[in-house]
Amino acid sequence: MNRRLRNWIGVILLSGGALVCAQDTQTAAPAEVGPVSSCVQPPPLVGWQDYNGPFAKVVGTFGRKLERKAVHPLQYKPGVMLCSLEPGAKFLLFLQDSIDPASMLGAGFNAGLDQASNKDPTFEQGGSGYARRFGANFAAQTTSRFFGDFLYPTIFSEDPRYYRMAHGSRRTRLLHAISHTIVARRDNGNSMFNFTEWLGTASSVALNNVYHPGNQPGAAAAARNGAFSLLQDMGFDVLREFWPEVARKFKMPFRGVREE
Repeated sequence: MNRRLRNWIGVILLSGGALVCAQDTQTAAPAEVGPVSSCVQPPPLVGWQDYNGPFAKVVGTFGRKLERKAVHPLQYKPGVMLCSLEPGAKFLLFLQDSIDPASMLGAGFNAGLDQASNKDPTFEQGGSGYARRFGANFAAQTTSRFFGDFLYPTIFSEDPRYYRMAHGSRRTRLLHAISHTIVARRDNGNSMFNFTEWLGTASSVALNNVYHPGNQPGAAAAARNGAFSLLQDMGFDVLREFWPEVARKFKMPFRGVREE
């Protein structure tokens, strides 16, 4: 095997492992070869170590979870595209979101509310009842994240993250955050219908009774659960949009704080 052939094989192998970047979808003329677009990765997530105020670990852990699925536009230079998430990265996002301490706390808190209201009475009361409720809530929210962070985003080539507007009036930014339940971004940067939000919610609601056999059956109960899930996701998107202002006011960490 001569040197030129070995060099070409090396280039092909290196190209196969490169990151896929969000690029413009316009097609160049056959005779022209455009420049290779570059992409940038988001900075490391914030952690509780970045915040020195009261309840540092709690605040930092919550901020980290909130920022994991948020993209702040000011951290990217003009003309440089954001690297898209390949299926492996989307699966990693699902894993990180599922085992995050805030996710564990959320499952425990919801289990406590269910215990207090005796929701799903088949689980009964006491320590064993709470453990069953915790397991059911954690399994349900993990399944929901699997659909929303990995499965449907991979099937539809959709970016599961929320893109902040960051500038403009509060009303415009609020509408931008609310509209994310309808409009999402494709991996190539184009806008698309948010299939992940609606199909993920429907799939999660359909499987919810598997984890909670004592839940009220029927279409009406499923519709209520689905509407609550959509409103909850909408609320988190609104919080992600305005989180930089909240964090700055209370001197909390958020992604991109050092760049502004």
